[in-house]
Amino acid sequence: MNLNEILENRKQTIEARLGELREDVEAGKVDSATVDSVQEEIDKLAAELSAVKEEIDKLKEKAEGEEDAPAEGEKEVPAEEKRSHTLEQEKRDALTRSIMSSLASESRTKAKEGQQRKAFANYLVGRIGDSEARSMGVDTSNGKVLVPETLSKEIITYAQEENLLRRYGTRVVTKGQEGYPVLTKKATANRLSTERTLDNPITPTDLDFSEVFLKPSETDALVLITKKLLHMTDMPIEQAIIEELKKAYVAKEADYFFNSTDNPGSLYQKSVAFTTTETDIYNKLVRLKNTVPTAKLKNARWIMNRAALNIIETLKDANGQPLLRESFIEGAFGQKILGYPVDVSDYVDGSTPDVPRLYFGDFSSFHIQDVIGSMEVSKLLERYSDTNQVGFKIWHLNDGQLIYSPFEPSVFKLELGTDAPSA
Repeated sequence: MNLNEILENRKQTIEARLGELREDVEAGKVDSATVDSVQEEIDKLAAELSAVKEEIDKLKEKAEGEEDAPAEGEKEVPAEEKRSHTLEQEKRDALTRSIMSSLASESRTKAKEGQQRKAFANYLVGRIGDSEARSMGVDTSNGKVLVPETLSKEIITYAQEENLLRRYGTRVVTKGQEGYPVLTKKATANRLSTERTLDNPITPTDLDFSEVFLKPSETDALVLITKKLLHMTDMPIEQAIIEELKKAYVAKEADYFFNSTDNPGSLYQKSVAFTTTETDIYNKLVRLKNTVPTAKLKNARWIMNRAALNIIETLKDANGQPLLRESFIEGAFGQKILGYPVDVSDYVDGSTPDVPRLYFGDFSSFHIQDVIGSMEVSKLLERYSDTNQVGFKIWHLNDGQLIYSPFEPSVFKLELGTDAPSA
């Protein structure tokens, strides 16, 4: 199949799709909820059709010119060169087909994802019903709607931006129970100066492991909207609802990962409390840094709250000069202290925002499991009908725990005293 045939086939496909859209419009199948996405698809198809027709015309003109050209003076092309030319042309044709296919599928996929996301939002606020939502690829059941994959990824991406443990931790997506072996007893080697005999065999060493299982539990969030606002506002209220659900969900999840006492693997519960007799804050930081196992230092970083950052940035030497100068601290957000990156998060506060708290270590040992296809949203109509409100609840199954061997702790925790003396 040559390039001209490919373009002709694509032209017919576009014209057929435009015909389908025209039939849908004339039959009244396109309503206010879908008119924007349909118009967008029509515009893209029309632009592509125009480009395809232009390329077809160019190929025709080129072919006519080659036919009219005189054949005199043509040189005999060797058979080997002909075969090489044919092979190269086949490769170019294959590449052309791949490009055309990719462009077409990408355009269709993006249009479908946009239509599905809009249908999901409109279903939430009651602008379309169950059957119409399902026809657009939204999975609904008994007032619950499964969050489309594209929106689910958007929520998780937002969570990674806000929840540092999602950004630096290790995530798995699976339905099964996820377990991680933890070494609890090390092997011991032997060395001897004489050759072994039957009376002097190798002393065996047992290796012991325990296994930590992630146990996904429910994370949910609920927002309420008045019926009056839903019916009277000209704002895209459905988008505001999605944004608020995202924020509420991420806040609850992050707090569970960082601080929850119900989570034995939360960062606060599982990180190793750093203790020292040192009273100087700067020296405490140095000793903490040097306590982390060497194998974990490669990916180590600081995560602290604002109270801890304020103390560190205001440390003074005996002459009243900032103790941590450019060689030690470079800015605050996303920069370095003692040579290691720094992140600041309000989730480190927990229930005690005034306590200067920081963590240091390799946070890739924080493991997160998201259960496949478990993120859903429910619309609650009856529960809040007495107050003329509608509830929207987001629900997800996941777990996040800090997991490490006692022989190689990965994250340490330090709470700074505000009355410690200066250097």
